[in-house]
Amino acid sequence: MLIRSTSGPIPADIRPAEITPRSLFEDRRRFLVRSGLGLMAGTALWQGLGGTANAASDRLATTASPLSTTEAMTERKSVTSYNNFYEFGTDKGDPAQNAGRMATRPWSVMVEGLAGKPRRFDIDELLKLAPLEERIYRLRCVEGWSMVIPWVGFPLASLLKAVEPLGSAKYVEFLTHYDPEIMLRRPVLQWPYAEGLRLDEALHPLTILAVGLYGEVLPNQNGAPIRLVVPWKYGFKSIKSITTIRLVENRPATSWRRAAPHEYGFFANVNPEVSHPRWSQATERRIGEIRKRPTLMFNGYAEQVASLYQGMDLRTHY
Repeated sequence: MLIRSTSGPIPADIRPAEITPRSLFEDRRRFLVRSGLGLMAGTALWQGLGGTANAASDRLATTASPLSTTEAMTERKSVTSYNNFYEFGTDKGDPAQNAGRMATRPWSVMVEGLAGKPRRFDIDELLKLAPLEERIYRLRCVEGWSMVIPWVGFPLASLLKAVEPLGSAKYVEFLTHYDPEIMLRRPVLQWPYAEGLRLDEALHPLTILAVGLYGEVLPNQNGAPIRLVVPWKYGFKSIKSITTIRLVENRPATSWRRAAPHEYGFFANVNPEVSHPRWSQATERRIGEIRKRPTLMFNGYAEQVASLYQGMDLRTHY
């Protein structure tokens, strides 16, 4: 999600000018190569508009998942150009323009804390940890817009089980990459961006670590090379460009709770009955559609996840 002030996100409509047609991008890239500017220029253009240096040709071998929705997917050009990644700017088009500065190789993720076998995983090790699946999930932003995205990833549970969580571990903390040389230095939020889940949420089959979308390597602006996706929660819970995963006993501090605790709860479950202090959550605007649609409890995943919150007052534990 994205903010235009330090107090929290503000709903904003996608602007056609923010979207670069894929055909135009390909024509420009071919022109750069033919005109002698070479591979370096072509690579820089791809990074600025769409992702990692090799994302244009890297296809990911995946299997289909029965957990996918059958809803129509949002167009790729919208998914890769209408983004919230505050470290690269606070306008929707900024991440696609600026995130190419971030190198995604080499990359590693440290899994530490209350684990029997803590260790550092190289990104290529993570890609082999479990079979990659295509998970077509609804994404609901707290700002009031939504998408349907075909992620490529694997269950977070596969990674956590590999490090053997101790019995005292109750939560999972996540930290994102932060490089002040190429990222926003203004204290829009406390850097690095931090998020967290309860351990049972992290182990749930719907929770994945995504490494791609639309069958290709994850673009930088979408959280390359590896990000969290928790489809029944508002989008800000799905932290991008992860570098650290920590098993802890106590509930971790998270970036939006630090910034505005009266507006953003730790759980951040999609709930049409609990309004944001500045706008209703009863409806949402699906990107690519004109009319708003009703917001579904738990973003439509109530059947799978409602039992996690049995006995909880979801108006208090929002």
